[in-house]
Amino acid sequence: MLRRNPHGDFPTVPESAYVDQTAILCGKVVVGENCFIGPYVVIRADELDEHGDLEPIVIGANSNIQDGVIIHSRAGGKVLIGESSSIAHRAIIHGPCVIGTRVFIGFNSVIFNCEVGDGVVVRHNSVVENCHVPADFHIPSTTAVHNDEELARVPKVTPDISSFSESVVFKNLELVRGYKKLVNEF
Repeated sequence: MLRRNPHGDFPTVPESAYVDQTAILCGKVVVGENCFIGPYVVIRADELDEHGDLEPIVIGANSNIQDGVIIHSRAGGKVLIGESSSIAHRAIIHGPCVIGTRVFIGFNSVIFNCEVGDGVVVRHNSVVENCHVPADFHIPSTTAVHNDEELARVPKVTPDISSFSESVVFKNLELVRGYKKLVNEF
């Protein structure tokens, strides 16, 4: 469901994207080409900052936002998810937040008030907040990172982890095409 926020902003979704009918996109949301927005996703851009302004939530081209993901931002802060990124089931992205290209955020992970560089992998059930995660970092499952100093003990991404992330993007692009064909059957 696409709907306006109380300030009149309406989501922008290209024809090439797939948005499941159970998803809710509200307000100043911009979805890129060929994106997959799965069942029960909530993307809500509706809170204003102290000046009455609101930055958009932008989902980059070829990205997939999987089942049950919540994306929101406090006080009008920007949320940007780069191209070819995967936000896995039930993850929460809470801005202000910038996520680079080719990023994988695992199941149930929480990303809050931070920048995540290109090629980063955040595995399942992790919390990353109030920091800048450099490009190509791998954050193992169940890790909590609360500031930049804690990143020193986090290992770099290995090639097998990167190829996994790329395969998730590829499979979800196939789903976009498949579900777009099915839309005409209902």
